[in-house]
Amino acid sequence: MANEYFMQLALDQAGIAYSKGEFPVGCVIVQGKKVIATGTRQGTAGGGHFFSEIDHAEIRALKLLEASESEFRPEEAVLFCTMEPCLMCYAAIILAGIKKIVYAYEDAMGGGTNCCLSSLSPLYRDAKMEIVPGVLREKSLDLFYNFFNKETNLYWKGSFLEEYTLEQRGSSTRK
Repeated sequence: MANEYFMQLALDQAGIAYSKGEFPVGCVIVQGKKVIATGTRQGTAGGGHFFSEIDHAEIRALKLLEASESEFRPEEAVLFCTMEPCLMCYAAIILAGIKKIVYAYEDAMGGGTNCCLSSLSPLYRDAKMEIVPGVLREKSLDLFYNFFNKETNLYWKGSFLEEYTLEQRGSSTRK
């Protein structure tokens, strides 16, 4: 039950991002059943020619740990995210020392958690990471489906991720 509760909080963060026209990714970092940091995706709204590829929800939540009043104990922390972390975020989570990631929706285009760490340097190779996929997946899928169906949202428009997401929603409504 705890995974669903905290994933719902991450989904609430994703809803905030979505309401601002951003890619609907939300993240919460939990330690001892308490949320110690949150993050939303930024830098994807609007019709500009540049989208920020640094302001991911996970990175923003990790940055907030710097200002947190809580004593950060990474071995006890769990990161909840509405989309599977990309390689950049996965590496940052490993470097932060967090040992468990729970995510809702798989990133079929750029997810990093299936990356084989065994051939990398010891810092990454020796990371003991627990990955829990698919928690509240349908709720997260709904947000991404709605995002990709909004004409004003141009981020990843025409991408494999958009195609995959629209197909996933179509296949889950046919069941």
